[in-house]
Amino acid sequence: MRAPVSWLREHAALPADLTGRQLSDALVRAGLEVESVDEVGGDVQGPVVVGRVLELTPEEHSNGKTINWCSVDVGEPEPRGIVCGAHNFAAGDLVVVALPGARLPGDFDIAARKTYGHVSDGMICSAAELGLGDDHSGIIVLRADAGEPEPVPGQDARPVLHLEDEVLDIAVTPDRGYCLSVRGLAREAAQATGTVFTDPVDRPVPAPKADGHPVSIKSEACSVFTALTVDGLDPSRPSPRWLTRRVQLAGMRPISLVVDVANYVMLQTGQPLHTYDAASLTGTVVARQAERGEKLRTLDDTVRALDPADLVIADDSGPIGLAGVMGGAATEVRGTTTSVVIEAAAFDALTLARTSRRHKLSSEASRRYERGVDPAAGYAAAHRAAALLVELGGGTLRAEETVTGTVPVPPTTRFDVTLPERILGTPVERARVEELLVAVGATVQDDASGTLTVLPPTWRPDLRDPYDFVEEVGRLVGFENITPVVPSAPPGRGLTRSQRDRRAVTARLATVGAVEVLNFPFLSTGELDRLGLPADDRRRSLNRLVNPLSDTQPALRTTLLPGLFGAVTRNTSRGLDDLAIFETGSVFFAAVPSITAPRPGVDRRPDALALEQMDDALGDQPRMLAAVLTGAWVRAGWRGPAQPAGWTQAVALAEEAAAAVGTSLDRHPAERAPWHPGRCAELRLTQTDVVVGHAGELHPTVCAAYGLPPRTSALELELDVLLAGAPDRGEVAPLSSYPVAKEDVALVVDEAVTAEDVAVALRRGGGELLESLELFDVFRGPQIGDGKKSLAYALRFRAFGRTLAAAEVGAARDAAVAATTELGAVQRTE
Repeated sequence: MRAPVSWLREHAALPADLTGRQLSDALVRAGLEVESVDEVGGDVQGPVVVGRVLELTPEEHSNGKTINWCSVDVGEPEPRGIVCGAHNFAAGDLVVVALPGARLPGDFDIAARKTYGHVSDGMICSAAELGLGDDHSGIIVLRADAGEPEPVPGQDARPVLHLEDEVLDIAVTPDRGYCLSVRGLAREAAQATGTVFTDPVDRPVPAPKADGHPVSIKSEACSVFTALTVDGLDPSRPSPRWLTRRVQLAGMRPISLVVDVANYVMLQTGQPLHTYDAASLTGTVVARQAERGEKLRTLDDTVRALDPADLVIADDSGPIGLAGVMGGAATEVRGTTTSVVIEAAAFDALTLARTSRRHKLSSEASRRYERGVDPAAGYAAAHRAAALLVELGGGTLRAEETVTGTVPVPPTTRFDVTLPERILGTPVERARVEELLVAVGATVQDDASGTLTVLPPTWRPDLRDPYDFVEEVGRLVGFENITPVVPSAPPGRGLTRSQRDRRAVTARLATVGAVEVLNFPFLSTGELDRLGLPADDRRRSLNRLVNPLSDTQPALRTTLLPGLFGAVTRNTSRGLDDLAIFETGSVFFAAVPSITAPRPGVDRRPDALALEQMDDALGDQPRMLAAVLTGAWVRAGWRGPAQPAGWTQAVALAEEAAAAVGTSLDRHPAERAPWHPGRCAELRLTQTDVVVGHAGELHPTVCAAYGLPPRTSALELELDVLLAGAPDRGEVAPLSSYPVAKEDVALVVDEAVTAEDVAVALRRGGGELLESLELFDVFRGPQIGDGKKSLAYALRFRAFGRTLAAAEVGAARDAAVAATTELGAVQRTE
């Protein structure tokens, strides 16, 4: 919301010496986010005055351009001669003249200079040249605004044009919709500076009446509807300069008197208005839900298919507007309109927000309705607009008016008067609490027991809970006046084992060179298709979102890989080819059969049963760890050639994650999408044989479908399973000080037997004395026969409290070798 300080001063009695930056600081302390303070008009320097064109002589030159040689009275004894290329003015018109010595926006210095055979002693200015807008159609022709004297030659043009002002640009959060208006910001400014506020909403909504244009409400999404009619408008009358300037400074474009007045009142009061050409209306105006199959051509000349969930304004001809979003072209105010119907209505915020998003149509009106518009402001806003049209457009307000519906009464809230002091941790007296709540517009009743009964104002739909009012008290007391106290951590607590282990895993992966990323938890069925998942794959059990952030990703993710693939393509498209990125997070598998979740109200915290039911409806939500690697793992340099990142690094990352929590993984060949068959490892917890996840090289078709570099590798683990299988690391295991016994064995097995299967058997047979084993040689040759291979392992045996005897070591080695016979292994003795 852009708010000129001069406009705020009309409703808040701010000190005359208070600057825009000082006001900004006060509003920031009150909890508003002021993004900037723009000092507009300050870049117009030097003599810029009102001039009257005395004579105008067109001259055509050899370049084909016709210029005007003008004699202009600028309040000096003699007129000045000025060359002007514009043609939208005539002799006798009042214009804006920048005299020599002036400087215009863009550091454009004005000086007397010879051009087109004349010495041009100044410049007649357009709106664009003065920084008043983007209108390059011609120079500014000044006319007397209603109620203001006509400018005179030589007068400083700045106040005539309302050129100079300070404008606050404020980022309004969704819960502070009332600040999308000068009314709301002026109230905040008055509270922040301790001055008096004058409310422009100066009349209450009366009892329903139906004297004016007929109106009917047939939807619960509309609570109150006011309709006023102004006749006899002069369509040729322009908007006055003060009004268009304020609309411009607030970030909107002036269009015509009727539209400008509606926008001006909306900016002033926060109540969106819509004006209809009264001659175009047919019968009763109705606020209702759209009917299936109905269409509407909106003011942007787009034909929109309506949804039954859309709230529309209709008459006997059908829909004439998307309520609170955009009007229809059939009833818009035209250049010949002499009679208008002014609409001021209160619509349901959620309904309007969904309609705006459904049609991808956002307007100044819809942005206000989505955040909540004061339902009690419509009647006063409509009368304010009507009064301006009467004053500026020469119209007449009909005495007959229509008010349909009633203003909803906000719910009252009761809380102990000491609650603000207890929550804020600073003394706040009872009288001060009541004073501050009254200042925000609430009605407060205090009973003898010390309980406050508070009725919030109609423009604050965000005040519904006792703690909402506590926050308001804290905001107005000043957060800078509340001493921050860091609570002492209770003894015997800290991170849970799961939290410690998750941090250990992410820290280990970062230590070995991977970079953690965070993606949105959404995907689409198309992304699963590109992964090559079969129809019965569990990862196709999707939870679909009712209101997704993006239509292209309407479901919660069941795998982390598509999000990581997207991160890879974004980075490689920017020239970052060497990547090792990982992510940890939850995935969401739909419950089978599906469960309908309860929808508790937002006025209180759901109870334990409701939370459990909502969690059950969401299905299984395991935590996962995934990583993607591409490009070079080690870049080329003086140490040697580049080492590409491949499946070995993907498996190594998985093993590092396991080692971080004190466990290890076994590798087994597997086939699983999206990995390449024959280049995919199934990872299992050592000893328990529980499958944790998969790692390897991605299938070429998957790389092509996602735009990934060829031979990209990836891993995905169930982090919860990995952590559950990790040993309790609460105590550090003692190290044995006794010597290790080393034994090497070579086993001949069939080519189809994997080295990992043999290692698993050796561990199982070696028992507790086997401390470690490592594969150090693989041999193939005629000495051992075709279809065979020799696998050599280094075994290390150690006991904790004693030195092992040779017989014990030999027995443990023989037991380990014996366990491999089930794989057809034969010990090699040569």
